Amino acid sequence: MNTAKTQPVLTPSPFDLQNQSLYEEWRRQKLTGYPQSLGDLVVELKDPTNLTSVEKEALLQRVRKANMVVYVSATGDDPDRNIPLMLAAQLGVSGLNHNWLADADGLTSLTVVSDGTRQHYIPYSNRLIKWHTDGYYNTAAEQIQTLNLHCVSPAAEGGENRLMDHEMAYIHLRDENPEFIQALMAPDAMTIPPRIDEGGTTCRREERGPVFSVCRESGNLHMRYTIRERNVIWMDDPITTQALSCLEGLLEGDHPAIFKGRLESGMGLVSNNVLHDRSGFSDDDTHKRLIYRARYFDRLANTGVRDVYPDLF
Repeated sequence: MNTAKTQPVLTPSPFDLQNQSLYEEWRRQKLTGYPQSLGDLVVELKDPTNLTSVEKEALLQRVRKANMVVYVSATGDDPDRNIPLMLAAQLGVSGLNHNWLADADGLTSLTVVSDGTRQHYIPYSNRLIKWHTDGYYNTAAEQIQTLNLHCVSPAAEGGENRLMDHEMAYIHLRDENPEFIQALMAPDAMTIPPRIDEGGTTCRREERGPVFSVCRESGNLHMRYTIRERNVIWMDDPITTQALSCLEGLLEGDHPAIFKGRLESGMGLVSNNVLHDRSGFSDDDTHKRLIYRARYFDRLANTGVRDVYPDLF
């Protein structure tokens, strides 16, 4: 058993392994009325840059339940970059991550690139991307809390996403064996190797951290994860190995909380950085996949565990 210590949680949290009664009641409420299909997560928007009060509440209602929502809008293939940025602002996030390889405004244009630095990285190719959460390689102080995607143009074929609420993955693992959660909360459960450029310069140092962590002030659950073997070094002990095997089996299985779909023009995903993947795809002369990605350091407003389940506290 991995006995590495985690920081104590300052506020009561259902994700604290020492608070079983709170977990059980949170779990009951979480699973009651949980979405049964991707269609349950879809909200129609007339203008994402100017939400009505009804549209905003519909979006937040789904995020509060499943940590994500998919919207369908009338913007079609309008390439206006303000669409995802203004939508996010209305949902209370502003700490945009101007990450390496992002565009000047902080958005990342996910499309196939055949030259320059981006061509060497999978998000800018048509290859499949395995299960992960965004920013899993970031420092502890710069964890990605919100991930939004907006589709300008889909591929000619392929490019589907699978999505899973990280809180549902937590439930599965904790119910299977609470020691799995303890192992994945260890501060050195996963190590991301340094990124070294072609000239041998270290551009990003090695980062160690947990898979699951609990915000000490809010009690919210955060997850950082990648299934890509070349991108992570795992703690080498039996319980961590078993926990990872359980998690991988969950993600590659047929759990009803795994939703699959493809973003079409004018559609988007708003989420508290849920687990997701992407299938491979192919473009043609008239269909070239372009997705705007926005990552934020702050969580979508009023979607924390204390906001959603106030009676538990």
